[in-house]
Amino acid sequence: MVTLYHSPQTRSASILWLLEELDVPYETKIVGFRRPDGTGSKDAANPHPHGKVPALKDGEETIFETSAIALFLTDKYTAKKLGPRVGEPKRGEYLSWLAYRPGIMEPALIARRFEIKHVYGAMGWAPADEVEEVLNKHLESRKYFLGDAFSALDILLGGGLHFMLMAKMVKETQALKAYTARVTDRPAYRKMMELDKR
Repeated sequence: MVTLYHSPQTRSASILWLLEELDVPYETKIVGFRRPDGTGSKDAANPHPHGKVPALKDGEETIFETSAIALFLTDKYTAKKLGPRVGEPKRGEYLSWLAYRPGIMEPALIARRFEIKHVYGAMGWAPADEVEEVLNKHLESRKYFLGDAFSALDILLGGGLHFMLMAKMVKETQALKAYTARVTDRPAYRKMMELDKR
């Protein structure tokens, strides 16, 4: 049985959505974590080494960090294809974009939100305006991140962009607005939103 260590209305909701899309039997264990306002603490029940969410257990395997969990799940549970397998076309693109959300997109947009000046060479990500330009250019001519096929990228990056548009952390463009409306118009997304209210 897959166990997702989760806290409602956090980044781990994307893994809840992915599990619903994959139609994999799973259970959730709600865990606490340290919040930006100083409340909360590391939860001893959470296997993530920093007490963050998500973390996931599948048999003897423990996986933490959203991109790693998404890759693990889409490689293992292939009845519903949500990512190219090893050796298939677009595998490299898939891996690159999986790393893009935590490695470039989120740090850049969060740094701008907190008015942290970007320093070339010192920071491993790009400036926020450049990130927005790359995302818009990539999505303006595609239905989904990999082209015509919905994948886990559209959960991780699309879900993140949807939240950031609502929070006004990214500039609304026609390309991003249409894309995020498309990826969130799915039964599994609606089910995740219902589950995440509890």
